[in-house]
Amino acid sequence: MTIDLHELDAFEAVARHRSFRKAAAERGVSASALSHAMRGLEERLGVRLLHRTTRSVTPTEAGHRLLARLAPALRDVADALADVTALQAVPAGTLRLNVPRPAAWLVLAPILAGFVAKYPCVKVDVVTDDGLADIVDSGFDAGIRFGESLAGDMVAVPVGPPQRFVCVASPSYLKLRDAPKTPDELLDHACVCRRFPSGRHYHWEFLVSGKSLTVAVAGPLVFDDDMLMIQAARDGAGIAYVYEAMVREEVAAGRLVSLLDSFSAPPGRFFLYYSGRRNLPTALRAFVDFIRAETPSL
Repeated sequence: MTIDLHELDAFEAVARHRSFRKAAAERGVSASALSHAMRGLEERLGVRLLHRTTRSVTPTEAGHRLLARLAPALRDVADALADVTALQAVPAGTLRLNVPRPAAWLVLAPILAGFVAKYPCVKVDVVTDDGLADIVDSGFDAGIRFGESLAGDMVAVPVGPPQRFVCVASPSYLKLRDAPKTPDELLDHACVCRRFPSGRHYHWEFLVSGKSLTVAVAGPLVFDDDMLMIQAARDGAGIAYVYEAMVREEVAAGRLVSLLDSFSAPPGRFFLYYSGRRNLPTALRAFVDFIRAETPSL
């Protein structure tokens, strides 16, 4: 019995994404071709690997067992190939990044054009995702997250300038309500709330008399997208707590007013992170070096 490595790699992609469509898009083939290849693999193995319904694809018990042994082996193969390609003088290949939407706007977009201009043989594939994806299991080379709290086997590299959060409201909102003078007064205001992908609501952070303070605000609107929060604040729906860099022009133009600036929490950083257990592909090594050259130190 002959099993093609490409078939095993395709099975891993389908089982990881739990979707023929997503796995096919990742591999640049059609979903029907991928489904046909999986049926052929199952026939040769004599065992069903995937449960298929009209809405989902999930591994069977045999599929789970194969995936548990196969995924690490495929990573070893990828690392071995990366070791070989590391000998290349010119960085090349695809660099897959998992990035939250604010980071994509604030720190990634400003440097990508310069990076691909310098390394034309590198293709950068960016997936925006505000959840906490496992970049290794999901097949990403690296990710970006706010803050340095990462798993112990990850390497973190600061990317972009420090980022500060600010409270903002529209002049029309402040005509109807007195501006809050302290963070606690936010409890008497309509606030545009932030929801994490986990479903948890974000408590706004401040610094009062040198001590950290969090405020569990409430309001009529809850979003998981900064642009929607900013638009709601601009339309007079309430006070929003967002990245200062995303509203700097709005504040300068008078469309939004910055509030409680004297209580702002210390700025934080976005970090590029990647597994420290593998040798870096040339594309990722070039990207890390490029980021270090472009990012100001604290």
